[in-house]
Amino acid sequence: MNIDEFIKTIKLDEHGLVPAIAQDHVTNEVLMLAYMSKEAVRKTLTTGTVHYYSRSRQKLWLKGEESGHLQYIKQLFYDCDSDTLLLKVEQIGVACHTGHRTCFFSEFKNDRVVEKTDTVPESAGILDAVYGTILQRKSSPPPKSYVHSLMTKGIDAINAKILEEAGEVAEAGRIKKDADVVYESTDLIFHLLVLLGFRDIPPRDIYRELQKRFGVSGIEEKEARNKR
Repeated sequence: MNIDEFIKTIKLDEHGLVPAIAQDHVTNEVLMLAYMSKEAVRKTLTTGTVHYYSRSRQKLWLKGEESGHLQYIKQLFYDCDSDTLLLKVEQIGVACHTGHRTCFFSEFKNDRVVEKTDTVPESAGILDAVYGTILQRKSSPPPKSYVHSLMTKGIDAINAKILEEAGEVAEAGRIKKDADVVYESTDLIFHLLVLLGFRDIPPRDIYRELQKRFGVSGIEEKEARNKR
């Protein structure tokens, strides 16, 4: 069955749309609910980036086209009635326009509404969240944006900051407290993300490289690299 044949099996509502639930493909966290048209489904499957249909704007839209908080499709499921889609995605940054990781951050509990105060995940997903914000600062900078200012200065300025922060990490690791190592390492990782953003290299490329190396001897990996 090709993409067009699959799309014909989806039952659309009276507006030509189908509800689509986006779920993190690693954590299974439900991120958001939106709607897709036939063209949105086709664009999602052919480009690998999730597209939806905006009912308010009456147009197709790429998730994260302005914020940089893209969704990459990993799997697509549909229910027994073929009238609801489930998208397993890799979420870059946050899913909700409020800055929360998921749109479902409000809970009715003990006769009152409780809202999660965390806006970004504490796991590796924070790297994607920060990277998404860096891309946003790159394309639509607010006044006095440090990231945009650094990117405007160019690659030499970015590299200089990375070298500076790497030196501070090394110094902290040699003579300072654990908290200092954490603080300086955070600065270094942040500026590495700025470099990736400057080069438009998503963190997932780093994840994939780490995954390839996982379980491989560092000596073997270096020998294989030297043979390239």
